[in-house]
Amino acid sequence: MKISDIRVRLLSKDDNKMKATASFTIENCFVIHEIRIIEGSKGMFIAMPSRKIANGDYKDICHPIDTVTRNSIEAQILEAYDKAVAVAQTEE
Repeated sequence: MKISDIRVRLLSKDDNKMKATASFTIENCFVIHEIRIIEGSKGMFIAMPSRKIANGDYKDICHPIDTVTRNSIEAQILEAYDKAVAVAQTEE
């Protein structure tokens, strides 16, 4: 699987744990929107798009099937996030 495009939208700089949202395109033919980039107690991570179900829990709408794919997607999105933050800092 080749990720052909990643777009990051930085959020405001308040103390919110959610730092950005992202979209990524797989092989120029399938896009996934609304991946959340979150700062947790153990570092940055991504959360896949989800919806609230009847019992109040959240269930992912789409997600990688295996750990290797998840780690690859997460690494690429977090790298794109770091680049977006660097660009935003140079523009200040």
